[in-house]
Amino acid sequence: MVEYTIDLNLVFSSLADATRRDIISRVSRNSQSVGELAEAHKQLSFAAVAKHISVLEDAQLIIKKREGRYQIISVNPKAFAKANKVLEAYQTLWEARFNNLDNLLNK
Repeated sequence: MVEYTIDLNLVFSSLADATRRDIISRVSRNSQSVGELAEAHKQLSFAAVAKHISVLEDAQLIIKKREGRYQIISVNPKAFAKANKVLEAYQTLWEARFNNLDNLLNK
């Protein structure tokens, strides 16, 4: 199996869209077919939902696999783990800065 590197720029830009965040939310609870996701987003065309899914797949946030005539979408936890590592580093940095500021203000 070919291992791909996860591009964090793609991950974060993919998550900037509300529709894509909703798709991620839905498939993180349980895997769904493309048709089910399109049905949940009736305000969009099937092609628009498929494009959102394609963007999420390019960012490796989801995994698409074929089951019979359906394409089933599920979440890829590896991409989220890598993004979470980056966010945790920023959280640690900013908590330290706020603690330093708090200490300075309390003097």
